[in-house]
Amino acid sequence: MMGEPVRKLLRIYTDEAAYIGDRKVFEYVASLARDQKMAGLTVLEALIGFGASAHVHRRHVLESDRAVVIEIVDFEDALRAFVAGLSDVPDIGLMTLEAVEVIGGKASQALESPSR
Repeated sequence: MMGEPVRKLLRIYTDEAAYIGDRKVFEYVASLARDQKMAGLTVLEALIGFGASAHVHRRHVLESDRAVVIEIVDFEDALRAFVAGLSDVPDIGLMTLEAVEVIGGKASQALESPSR
């Protein structure tokens, strides 16, 4: 199937305590993805995590600084364009892109054709 658009999974790593203006980074990214009609997004809260800084993120009694992973599945070109628009967003630790095979589910119809 040459030339078929490639579906990918974008993972964006940040933390609960990260803000852009008065909004949490993960809420801002989710809103932006919805506005850009990305096929689907999930925000996952990690029990514990650390990155290059070796600062351990975890939930504390009085505050929450857990690591957060934002997952978005869509066509590769749409994801790359979306990432390009995130260059001014602070406190994004890492963004990764990997191949994904969509094999079913109600939401899979949104990924049948890149022309939305």
